[in-house]
Amino acid sequence: MDIVLALKALIMGLVEGFTEFLPISSTGHLVLAGSLLNFTGEKAKVFEIAIQGGAMIAVIWEYHKKICEVLFGMFREERARRFALNVVVAFIPAAALGFLFSKKIKAVLFAPVPVALAFIIGGFIILWVERNAKNNPVAVRVQSVDDMTMLDALKVGIAQVFALIPGTSRSGATIIGGMMFGLSRKVATEFSFFLAIPTLLAATFYSLWKERALLSSSDVPLFSIGAVVAFVSAFACIRWLLRYISTHTFTVFAWYRIVFGIVVIISAYSGLVVWAE
Repeated sequence: MDIVLALKALIMGLVEGFTEFLPISSTGHLVLAGSLLNFTGEKAKVFEIAIQGGAMIAVIWEYHKKICEVLFGMFREERARRFALNVVVAFIPAAALGFLFSKKIKAVLFAPVPVALAFIIGGFIILWVERNAKNNPVAVRVQSVDDMTMLDALKVGIAQVFALIPGTSRSGATIIGGMMFGLSRKVATEFSFFLAIPTLLAATFYSLWKERALLSSSDVPLFSIGAVVAFVSAFACIRWLLRYISTHTFTVFAWYRIVFGIVVIISAYSGLVVWAE
């Protein structure tokens, strides 16, 4: 295997793992990192989606007890059935629209400047939601993922649709959307983790199947490096984020998005950085 290509896969895996579950857009960062590393093209896009599977496994590892309780309790406990149904309901909107429009979205929006604009807009939305949460703390209705209704899940699922726009952030859309709809910060974050399982699983397998003609057995080592590194870094990030949100807001991520987005746009139009499309 080409050592330079393996190093690029490792870096991309780190970017995926450390950004997938933060409200800063893993896809956006992968687009930008891939552009800087000259890791672009159709196969690179498949790689970026495929390594999300590694991050998804990190969620399963962290929440394996809860997941087992739901799987084995669905036929006996109403709470387990309701939780499983909520995840399915939340998954459907983005899955349906992604299936219909993903090709067009990739063709138009998978580029540095559109991603940077989504970074900035998303940052201001986070600031607005956090300010409302501070000024109106009584608006929080749901303090446990087991207390979510199907309507709560559907609202979060609709919020996840906006994550189809690169740079918006799947985690950001679901977490901040959940907070807007009355979920506590912890509940919104945890439900975002659980929703990642079917979302990333479906995206990974759909992309691998759809683009299978581009792939060969020689790609397995490269994809494996990216997925394993994504798993390890995502697991560390999940553990850190759960501790962080117990005493902090998401405001710092909002300012990061805004500043980073502005830097990308300035560098692109000034010619300081030649971003690959």
